[in-house]
Amino acid sequence: MSALSTRAIIRPIMETRDPVRFLQMEVARLTDENHDLKEELAVLRSSVRALSALQDVIQRITPSTNVLVLLDDLLASAVAVVGASDGSLLLRDEETNELVFSVVHGEARDRLTNYRLPSGKGIAGWVAEHKRPLVLTDVRNDPRHYPKIDEAFGFQTRTLACVPLLDADRVLGVLEAVNKNYDRVFTDDDHDLLMVVAHLASVALVRAESYTEESAGG
Repeated sequence: MSALSTRAIIRPIMETRDPVRFLQMEVARLTDENHDLKEELAVLRSSVRALSALQDVIQRITPSTNVLVLLDDLLASAVAVVGASDGSLLLRDEETNELVFSVVHGEARDRLTNYRLPSGKGIAGWVAEHKRPLVLTDVRNDPRHYPKIDEAFGFQTRTLACVPLLDADRVLGVLEAVNKNYDRVFTDDDHDLLMVVAHLASVALVRAESYTEESAGG
């Protein structure tokens, strides 16, 4: 341990009137943090295994596969693996250019599912329009934020990571992870993981579309 970090621990001990109590509280805090880290690691390992299994499922999509159920599983793994409290997968309606909350995880799931976001509105609309991901640490002060959703559903978006679902140059939708747990912020690693999940979701959608077109043509 460096001299600086040692002083950072010693100073509050010297300043408190009950150093033993302070040390007991510090031990309890560190124990809790260690427990939280172990839980996060367990969730991460489980989610990675789930994503690997889902990748295999996507490669074997058939006309009878329920793609929405598959996308729901993908979103659940994405939310868990980046440590977010909420998440959503919005699909683009090619006729209206709206983004539809097709799969939602979190406290607003029942109310937000099937809600339509006007074209170009919000962070999701910006990501779809520009075909570029965004990671934000202070959503409410970002001019691209669309507060009507938070207001309508009694939600509070603080941090957000949003990535596009693409089929070459065509926008299929976007994937959002909302509010990182423990008031943390989304990282570059979270961005990379979400891009992987977005790719898997795009592959699933394109494969499902191909079966629908074959069925219509037949």
